[in-house]
Amino acid sequence: MLGVVVLWPRGEGSDLGAASQGLIYVDATVTRVDTTDCTDIDEQLPTDCQEVTVRLTSGPERNDLATFLSSDIDFSAPEFSEGDDVVLLYNQLAPEEFQYTFVEYQRSTPLLWLTVVFVVVVVAVGRWKGVRSLAGLALSLGVIMLFLLPALLRDQNPVAVALVTTSVIAFAALYVAHGVGASTTVALVGTLASVALITVLAALLAGMAELSGLSDANVQTLRVTASALDLRGIVIAGMVIGALGVLDDVTVTQVAAVNELRHANPDLSPRALYQGAMRIGRDHVASTINTLVLAYTGASLALLLFFQQEGRELGRVITREVVAIEIVRALVGSIGLVLSVPITTALAVATLSDGDGRPGHHGGDGRADDARDDGRGDDGRAGDDGVAGHDAAGDAGAPHAGALGDPAAGAAGGPRWDDFGPADHLDL
Repeated sequence: MLGVVVLWPRGEGSDLGAASQGLIYVDATVTRVDTTDCTDIDEQLPTDCQEVTVRLTSGPERNDLATFLSSDIDFSAPEFSEGDDVVLLYNQLAPEEFQYTFVEYQRSTPLLWLTVVFVVVVVAVGRWKGVRSLAGLALSLGVIMLFLLPALLRDQNPVAVALVTTSVIAFAALYVAHGVGASTTVALVGTLASVALITVLAALLAGMAELSGLSDANVQTLRVTASALDLRGIVIAGMVIGALGVLDDVTVTQVAAVNELRHANPDLSPRALYQGAMRIGRDHVASTINTLVLAYTGASLALLLFFQQEGRELGRVITREVVAIEIVRALVGSIGLVLSVPITTALAVATLSDGDGRPGHHGGDGRADDARDDGRGDDGRAGDDGVAGHDAAGDAGAPHAGALGDPAAGAAGGPRWDDFGPADHLDL
């Protein structure tokens, strides 16, 4: 919290307000598309243009008809069709025929529906934990919008801002999503230790590889509008924040693995417990690294296709700054991810006891929240005979109410689709 207080954005930040005076974004729907002769504004060459007629659905001239031209040699402009919902830029100071220009398509409706589906799926599968994870996500986005971005625009040190941001997000996301407890605290410490390591590596590699951050056109604009920004620091900050989402997944899993192994066999020595948890961690890391690298590759796919078509040597391609940044980002994040496994596992083995529970629970054996989410009893875990939700009688061998084929299930209902984990079985 001290870092938040010290780096909290104060005063006026840099913006593009002066450059955007007289410009208004408006929504519109295409009603007609014609082809006409025109002169391309940028190239000053005669060409064909799409003459697009639209009905404005927002702005000062709402419900009026307007037209704009789209040059055929402007490769950033799409082919328009009747019924397309578009966003236009209205420049009231321009000549009448050039007052409206195409910006992009309207995408609010599909994005809204996608968000609704995402929330429904998370809550349906995760139940109460899903609700808490959504609350943690909302807090993370709030920290980014209210602290990270304003602080960077006010020329605060990007690396310091990124470290404070990741710390606050880690605290909020882990404790809100997984609950307050010793296990969550260990996962948090492992996450923050890995973040610190990633920060050091990112700073060293950014300097050694001479990553300036100027390969991004948006960053070039920031160089004009916010000249005091440390652009290399922005690159480092992006690497640090980008790695956080995968890190907390790995650290929480490792702490849970240690607790489950200790719960299954309380007599395990610390060395055997560490080795068992590390075997689980290696499997997790092997798949997560692949996911991380493929995610960065997918984000840069169009750029990689361009370089492939250009016919450059592979060595020349990967040393281009725009590609080198993604390579450093992926490799630095992967190194931090791999090292987070032994760090967090060692912390969990050294500090947690069998009564500390798993991340996400408040003491005890750590099964209470799972029991509520799954509709089971307070015992909440599989009994000796492997059936989830047994009480004391169930542990003695009697099937619990609600088991498949149990006539006593009655109003309690039969088992649901998510009642049985991979280790569970039914006694028929």
